[in-house]
Amino acid sequence: MSAAALGLDRQGGIVTVTLNRPEKLNVLNADLWRGLGAALTRLAEDDSIRCVILTGAGNHFCAGGDISEFQSLRATPDAARAYAKLMYATLIQLEAFPHPLIAAIEGRCIGGGVEFACLADVRIAGAGATFGVPINKLGFVMSYPEIAAFIRALGRKAAVEILLEGRIFGAEEAKGYGIVSRIVADGGALIEAQAAAEQIASGAPLVNRWHKQFARRLTEAAPLTEAEVAEGFACFDSQDYQTGIAAFVGKQSPEFKGL
Repeated sequence: MSAAALGLDRQGGIVTVTLNRPEKLNVLNADLWRGLGAALTRLAEDDSIRCVILTGAGNHFCAGGDISEFQSLRATPDAARAYAKLMYATLIQLEAFPHPLIAAIEGRCIGGGVEFACLADVRIAGAGATFGVPINKLGFVMSYPEIAAFIRALGRKAAVEILLEGRIFGAEEAKGYGIVSRIVADGGALIEAQAAAEQIASGAPLVNRWHKQFARRLTEAAPLTEAEVAEGFACFDSQDYQTGIAAFVGKQSPEFKGL
């Protein structure tokens, strides 16, 4: 993948990942799927990261899949299945990502862009952003692993409604579905995302990662094990806990180390 197709910028503990195909409205091709998955893998392993922002270059977040690849890379069921494995790997990385993840959305957020938004923890959209998954107009389906994540994010009824109607809708309706968590003025999504990232980064990073882990685990039907229940109290043995309590008592701002 061309390094230019995916931008990575780090400021302190905050990393901004930018889908960088503005001339194509940041549509997702195989190289971008692969590159994003690899970048997420590296970022997930870096415990010094406090928050990650996912956004798109130019005036759009992501306008879906790159249709120009379909007649070559998805021309048959076998070819489409092979391509889907690449997509699934990246979507799994997003859903299991340990660090807080914010989506900053402007312009079009279509298809895979909606999936990305649904898998983020905080989803900030410009007022003029548009959303939808109109794949029934193209004659192909959202396959089982994709639709499972879609349903986990939005609920079955909302997910099926969006897929059956195939409409393009605005930010207010997207917020009603749960795709968007807050709406700001056009052009302000990334600014608001950066402010939210700074707020998140000021908290204890171990606690943020534990909260994500616990919330994800509780979507599973299996009962919690004794070891999992015990992990809910591991924070009391951390340096960050001592730091946070001491700072509160001393009326100071804590400086968490992630230890």
